Amino acid sequence: MLLGFVVNPIAGMGGSVALKGTDGDSYREAVTRGAVPVAQGKATRALAMIEGDVRFLTASGEMGASVLAALGQEHEVVFQVEGESGAEDTRRTCQAFLDRGVDLIVFCGGDGTARDVLDVVGDRVPVIGIPAGVKMHSGVFANSPEEAGKIISAFLAERSGTRMAEVMDVDEEAFRKGEVRARPYGYMKVPALEGIQPPKGAVFGTSDREQKEAIAEYVVERMDPGTLYILGPGTTTKAVADRMGRPKTLLGVDAYLAGEIVLSDATESDLLHAINGRRTMLLLTPIGRQGFILGRGNQQLSPRVIEAVGTANVLILATPTKLAETQVLRVDSGDAALDERLRGFRRVLIGYDQFRMVRCC
Repeated sequence: MLLGFVVNPIAGMGGSVALKGTDGDSYREAVTRGAVPVAQGKATRALAMIEGDVRFLTASGEMGASVLAALGQEHEVVFQVEGESGAEDTRRTCQAFLDRGVDLIVFCGGDGTARDVLDVVGDRVPVIGIPAGVKMHSGVFANSPEEAGKIISAFLAERSGTRMAEVMDVDEEAFRKGEVRARPYGYMKVPALEGIQPPKGAVFGTSDREQKEAIAEYVVERMDPGTLYILGPGTTTKAVADRMGRPKTLLGVDAYLAGEIVLSDATESDLLHAINGRRTMLLLTPIGRQGFILGRGNQQLSPRVIEAVGTANVLILATPTKLAETQVLRVDSGDAALDERLRGFRRVLIGYDQFRMVRCC
């Protein structure tokens, strides 16, 4: 099988520094804040899982060739990147793939990369996205890099059918201000196999208000003034801050101590500095229908942060309404070993002193 492989080298760099994306000039700000590349590592994790006879076409350097070379995979460079890569390089690489008649295109990035691929590919060739961005609302991404590799292997072996999946256009500037403005951008073919995330529908405001208030009341009543509380993004965690009478960034990560906010829209380094051996509780809620509690829009909560908090001190909040549309929870922290430890059945607070066991995968 002939496979086209392209990486957006800057995808996901804004996550750990709370930029919520790297569209436009945000990449430079991410670098200034100390962000480091993550896409190549995730691409490597995915391609290392591939089994079967495959020939790779790719772009030069960080846009694909360096990953394949490191894995010892034979490949042919069909597009030469000149200088700093950008969206047009992704589009031109995909056109080269089409010209050569690839059977499948694998790209590594986020929603912006998916749109760049769609602009050229349309529905002519099936694709699979390796999740590496901050915003991944589209239904063309695998649930994790490892899942992407397994899907590619299964597609190679089974020559499975395809289905249409939605690519979303999210306004990144509005996203940074706490607003979700998403619209369908188009559709691409993906393998008709398990392991691909559903597109996000109505991302916020779908949970039952009274249940959120009950959850918040239960949490706040039991707060220890000596414990640092980190609240991830979402309206359910925001309800906890509202109950405390303190502000909360809807799409950011915030921290509270003794009833006061100590970090607003925190970065990974902010959180690590605040924890520094202190007893900490991390409150998470699944966002949208995808069910991800880690790895989608909250990359500030990195494996280092989770390890500093301790997996036993992670509390998941979700209303029954949310669980009706999110029947499993998912993790894609960036650390396969940590993800494995988080998998299994997790205790979820669904009301006032009401818990449900929900499978996490």
